Amino acid sequence: MTTHRVRRHAARALTMTVAACAVAAATALPASASDQPTRQLLMADCASGEGKCTFNSPRLGEAYLGELRQVSNSLFNCSTSDSTQSMTWDDTVGSTDSLGVSVTAGGKIAGIVDLSVTASYSHSWSSSHSESSSLNMTVKPGEVGWISRAQVMQRVSGTWQTHYDSPKWGHYYWFFQDTITSPAKNGTDGKSNAVVVKTRKMTAAEKRSCTAAAHQGRTFVQPR
Repeated sequence: MTTHRVRRHAARALTMTVAACAVAAATALPASASDQPTRQLLMADCASGEGKCTFNSPRLGEAYLGELRQVSNSLFNCSTSDSTQSMTWDDTVGSTDSLGVSVTAGGKIAGIVDLSVTASYSHSWSSSHSESSSLNMTVKPGEVGWISRAQVMQRVSGTWQTHYDSPKWGHYYWFFQDTITSPAKNGTDGKSNAVVVKTRKMTAAEKRSCTAAAHQGRTFVQPR
């Protein structure tokens, strides 16, 4: 084979190699954003049942005590002596996913997570917890008092798998990671719920309200 013929064959081989690489690169490119479902769309299909969904490989994090939140009305003391009253309180704590979207108690999503956690850890999972009681509270003159509560919380992380009978967005299956924060049973990992009485000094505006005939020299309750 002459030198010119060898060069022609080498050039042709190089051209074919470059073309093949270009095709491979094109097929490897990810689909455009418009072709991809959002997590909200996938979760909506899980909730409606259009997608057959499972929450795979759940991993429970260590329990922790959530933030204190006011769970009662406020007691204002406009008198000149300490005031002690029994105040009722109630609290409901729900669950949220990684995007801060509420996981509805009794809904399909909550049921799927509960099934997955129960199978992996042999104990149930709840997306919501409600509790109520009453507590004696003493408020000094010129102060406001209320009851706050903190709930034991726990995170569960896993992978959502959505399966469609027919391809949707070009695929039968879609997967995404998620972490759900939910109330845990009191005593989980040695953590306990907390219910405390909180008080503070009245603001100037609140002190002025004590001069009203209905409040002067008395205590009154303001709904939360």
